[in-house]
Amino acid sequence: MNPAPPGPPTRVLIVDDDALVRAGLSMILGGAADLVVVGEGADGDEVPRLVAECRPDVVLMDIRMPRVDGLAATEGLRAAAGAPEVVILTTFHADAQVLRALRAGAAGFLLKDTPPGELVAAIRRVGAGEPILSPAVTRQLIAHVAEGGAGSRRERARALLAELSDREREVAVAVGSGRSNAEIAADLYMSVATVKAHVSRVLAKLRLNNRVQIALIVYDAGHLS
Repeated sequence: MNPAPPGPPTRVLIVDDDALVRAGLSMILGGAADLVVVGEGADGDEVPRLVAECRPDVVLMDIRMPRVDGLAATEGLRAAAGAPEVVILTTFHADAQVLRALRAGAAGFLLKDTPPGELVAAIRRVGAGEPILSPAVTRQLIAHVAEGGAGSRRERARALLAELSDREREVAVAVGSGRSNAEIAADLYMSVATVKAHVSRVLAKLRLNNRVQIALIVYDAGHLS
């Protein structure tokens, strides 16, 4: 049997105010046959136009830009239906803006000194619909960033989880713990297809974009430490 033909390449938009960074990223990603850089932007205020024109699958977004930063651009982008995935570029491991971008629906973040091979692999994963931020890194980030309103976030997170069925809540906590669909299926004695259906319902009921946000809700509710 002949192997299935490869799918279309993942379309990437790079947004960074440093022209050298954009050139370097474009060169790195352009060397992968399954990735294509479809556009570049120098500031967050260009994102709506570039997304409409270039139709990227993934936006690689700098967090600090002079007019509209990556946080505001991510919040605006991810609030729209059918938005591309966003990966935040930063120079800091633990940053309050990065955490806010994750809460807004970014699929993860990458340090600007990430090795080229890891950068390509991360974009591939995000293009395939997988988050690139592990629960351990999520917890570390939250722990290192001093945030106000922890009590109100806990109340809100617990209220959101209360909207789920018992089974959906079990799946949500397992997602927050970093388990894959196959691992959750084995742990909870259900098929992978059933797990996927539960995850989809959790995302819909809690009005979330991705599994990273599920992990943040579970953490805020106090189910992870």
